[in-house]
Order: sequence, then C-alpha cells, then structure tokens
Amino acid sequence: MHPAPVTIADVARLAGVSKVTVSKTLNNTGRISEETRQRVLKAAQDLGYVANPAARRLRGARTNLIGMVIPELISPYFAEVARAAAEVASEAGLDLGVFTTSRNPQRERERVATLTSGVADGVLIVVPTDAAQHIATLEKSRVPIVLLSHFGVSTDLPNIRADSYHGARAATEHLIGLGHRRVAFISGAVESSQAYERLRSYRDTMAAHGLTDPALIRTGNFTQRRGFEAAGELLDLPDPPTAIFAASDATAFGVMDAVKDRGLRVPHDISVVGFDDVAAASQCHPALTTVRHPVHEMSEAALNLLADALQGRNVRGTQLDFPSELVVRDSTAAPRTPPPSNPAPASPTTASPANSSPATASPGVQDAAGPVRPARRRRT
Repeated sequence: MHPAPVTIADVARLAGVSKVTVSKTLNNTGRISEETRQRVLKAAQDLGYVANPAARRLRGARTNLIGMVIPELISPYFAEVARAAAEVASEAGLDLGVFTTSRNPQRERERVATLTSGVADGVLIVVPTDAAQHIATLEKSRVPIVLLSHFGVSTDLPNIRADSYHGARAATEHLIGLGHRRVAFISGAVESSQAYERLRSYRDTMAAHGLTDPALIRTGNFTQRRGFEAAGELLDLPDPPTAIFAASDATAFGVMDAVKDRGLRVPHDISVVGFDDVAAASQCHPALTTVRHPVHEMSEAALNLLADALQGRNVRGTQLDFPSELVVRDSTAAPRTPPPSNPAPASPTTASPANSSPATASPGVQDAAGPVRPARRRRT
C-alpha cells in the first residue's frame, strides 16, 4: 500500500501552528514571524510535504508554475530557449516546467490542455502549431497564454517573435554579395510557421536577383541528419550550388559534414550559412556564419507579459518583434569560380508588396531595399 500523502494539517501538527499559518507561510502571504516561518518550512521539509498545484488552483491560490510547451529539447536552439526561459523565471521567483511535443500537433494540444486545467498559472508556447482551430481554442483559455515565435494565423494572443524574414534575407544577400549565383536552401520543419518565413524570404530574395531555381530547394526538418542528406542531394546535381543556406544551425552542421565527406572544404569549395547562432556555431571549424536571435531578451519579454496578465493587466493584442542579426564568420567566402558572364544585377529590385514580409526590418540587419529600420513594438 502507498502511504497517504502529507497534508497541511500534518505540517501544522509538527510545527505546532495552525493550518492557516502553514498556508500563509507556504504561499508567502500575510505576516508571519521569521521564527515561525522557519519552523513551518523545516516541518514541511522533514515530512516531505509537496504542494498539490491543482488543489491550490481550486482554492484560488497561485501554483507559481509557468508551463513551457516546446517542440523538442534535442534541438540546440530549443534547448537554449528553455535554458534562457528557466533563467528568467528563476530571477522572477517562478518555477518553469518544460513540456515537449516531439513536433506532434495532437501532443501539443494535450500538453496545453493539461497545463491550463489547473497545473500552471500561465503557459508559454514556443513555435505553436499554425492551425486556425488550435489558435482559436487557445484564445478562449482563462489561463494566460503567450506565444513565442508564432507567424501565420492571425491572433490577438500576446506574441513574441524574432524577425526570421529579414534575417533570412540578410543571409541570402550576404551569399549573393560574395558572388554566389547557385545558392541552395534547406528548409525547416513543414509544420513550423517560422520555417516558412525563412523559406519565403529566401525565395523572394533569389527572385529579386533573377536567380530562382526550384532545384536548389530541399525540404528539411531542422535536424543535422537531414542537413547531411539534403546536402548530398544538392551536391549530386549536374550544376551543384556553390553555397548552401540552412534553416537552422543543426541543419548547417549536417551540411558541413556532407561537404567534408565528399572531400570538399568549407568555405573553399562550398560556403555554408545557418540560422539561430547556437553556442556550437562559434566553436565548430570553420566557425559558422549564421543569423542570431536575441533568445534571452525574447524569453524575458514573454515572461514579463505573463506576469502582467497574472496581475490583471490586459496584454491581448501585444506583439513584440525582436531583431535578427547576421553574424559573419569563417564558413562563407567568394566562390572559387567566377559568376556567369551575365550575372544578376548587383542592386536587386525590391520584392513586390504581395510577397514582402509583414514583419519590420531588424536593427543590425541591412535591408536590401534601404536603410535599417527599428523593430516594431505595437499594442492594439
């Protein structure tokens, strides 16, 4: 038989105080002397008392837990997002529970349903599934929800995102500016709206330079393994690329492995660009040129919005766009062979308004159509 769970009454009995005093001490409310507080905390520790979050929620008390729903932790980028969020939550005196979905939309819905049923005070969803019905369900939640890196379906849920469109544009322009005309792209997971933004930006930029070639695009899934496979497919083309832009650093690492596996060198034979600027990007050889997102600042903004919502402030309709920054390192260089005798013009025409990104250009990234513009901050 399992032993009965320790209750507040047990803690009160051992500490020699009332249940109300125990409750106030554990919830950090009311005036409790330091001597009494220490006695209650010691009694709770000695008995192994664990608060029941759902029960506390039913009594109207805070669980002090923020739930983070994230596609996976095996990805260096998502691991960094979780680490940054945990840091910020700890500084704010909050607990962070991380729940992974394995990029499964149904599992994402289940995780969110669990967290909003009394387990967590607020929920942070990283790169949520871009389905209108799912977003509509989230909007009805009575528990505060903040989205991180959501593009696509319109919503008035608070949304923190970094400028993937202009970040990808800067990366593609960088390769074209070096003289590359055969620039390939390996996309991210098909269910990711953020991945779509990067692909859309690459297509728009290549089209603006008259360099469109569908054969240079390969579907990816943000993994190193797929980067290796897709790079092999690209290098086997009759007219292979001289540069490969990957939608994530993990994918770019796979590309670099494939290039070396062919007896080629980065960037001497093939230039490689990634996206995310994970820690390993600056430590691999050669160091990876990539696009950086301000992960810590984004996590802090998301948790601040959740804190505002928990204090009764209206944060609906808030969208904060953070800048992307192209970080040029050693994995990119001019192609070994000169471009064709009739290369695309050095100064591209701006993509048509119908194909342009709704996001604002990012500070630190030179916009091909003009000077750098500040990131957008709006609240409707």
